[in-house]
Amino acid sequence: MKPTDVRIESVAHCYEDYLYRTPIKFGGTAVDRVTLVNVECSVRTVGGKIGRGFGSMPLGNVWSFPSRVLGYDATLAAMKALVERVGRIVGGCTTVGHPIDLAWMLEPEFHKAATEVAAELRLAEPIPPLCTLVAASAFDAALHDAFGKVHGLNCYHTYGPDFLSHDLGHYLGREFARETLQQYLSRSPQPRMPLYHLIGALDTIDSSDIRQRLDDGLPETLPEWIRYNGLTHLKIKLNGDDLGWDVDRVARIDRVTAETQKDRGVGAWWYSLDFNERCRNVGYLLEFLAKVHEQAPRAFECIAYIEQPTARDLAAHRDNVMHEASRLKPVVIDESLLDLESLRLAREMGYTGAALKACKGQSQSLILAAAARKYGLFLCVQDLTCPGASLIQSAGLAAHVPGVTAIEANARQYVPAANRPWEERFPGIFRVTDGTMETACLTGLGLGAV
Repeated sequence: MKPTDVRIESVAHCYEDYLYRTPIKFGGTAVDRVTLVNVECSVRTVGGKIGRGFGSMPLGNVWSFPSRVLGYDATLAAMKALVERVGRIVGGCTTVGHPIDLAWMLEPEFHKAATEVAAELRLAEPIPPLCTLVAASAFDAALHDAFGKVHGLNCYHTYGPDFLSHDLGHYLGREFARETLQQYLSRSPQPRMPLYHLIGALDTIDSSDIRQRLDDGLPETLPEWIRYNGLTHLKIKLNGDDLGWDVDRVARIDRVTAETQKDRGVGAWWYSLDFNERCRNVGYLLEFLAKVHEQAPRAFECIAYIEQPTARDLAAHRDNVMHEASRLKPVVIDESLLDLESLRLAREMGYTGAALKACKGQSQSLILAAAARKYGLFLCVQDLTCPGASLIQSAGLAAHVPGVTAIEANARQYVPAANRPWEERFPGIFRVTDGTMETACLTGLGLGAV
């Protein structure tokens, strides 16, 4: 036991619901709403000092619990039931430790609870491990936030041996013995980072796509967004089951982007491509890349990386190796990344990058960031349309992991109402005008949000 260790004193949570400004398409499903879970956590140090923390995360049930047999309301209800169980597990924890150690100890209990909830609700299919991570992530965030605040420090100053009792070998095995988590992180955030803007499969590209304008004061076409935020980084959602549409979509976006950037006097921009695991096999991806290279060579050159092209269950699809595709562009896992075993399997199958996500838990994201950095993988931090405190946590993760080059922030497009309470306090995060977020401000106590 270290004198800095804490015991969880109390945990409470509540929900917020928002309708999206415009729908977003995930894996073939259009989503028009979001439920946030907000968590408050109190901790007590060994010396008796009390600290209080806050965490928030979208439940993201369509992404984390995709189902052909259960509808939106059923998967959301299952996630909420699991959140209730996670809350009881966290609140009942009497172990003293660092947040990462507590999370490492409790995660198996969360997965066990998911199995029990699925049985009690008589669900037609089990709750996926990814869904369990998302359901628990706000509790983990609140614990990290409380830990930093009780010690009067930003969380990223609490990941060294002065606070953590174990080296990385404890979490990741002998390969990481005598290495510390802090050596893979930066104590200070990058001062500014480019913002990735999402172009969803349902989003309008130019004015010819608009049937009726929203007229709500925000941009409604890609050129409008580029000028409004000064964008240079664009994330393109693709269908993965319609080759002609996918190729034409990229080519059209590139034409519109090039014209807009020329008017702005901007000569360089980048794309990331996200198939949300919809490609039936790697052959689809290779054919797609070949056609983009042929029909829109400038767009091909602008591709920075490709995200999760095929099914998330890597072990069940071992034939979908990415070696050939990864020689063309970095290919990163997102939905597949659940633990060190999945990271190692992805490397074996030819993936060259990993997408970190705050919604999988601050503790797990940090540990896997260290492993990915040791393995020399391409790194990015992805968003779950995170507003408010969850965006601040996600931006903090991106800004403190060396090698991450940009931040994704979709809530400003789809659920801006959830950001409004935060805009005055963090204008550099929530009001982007030059294509970058001002992440130098992410130095407050705890996770830096409140």
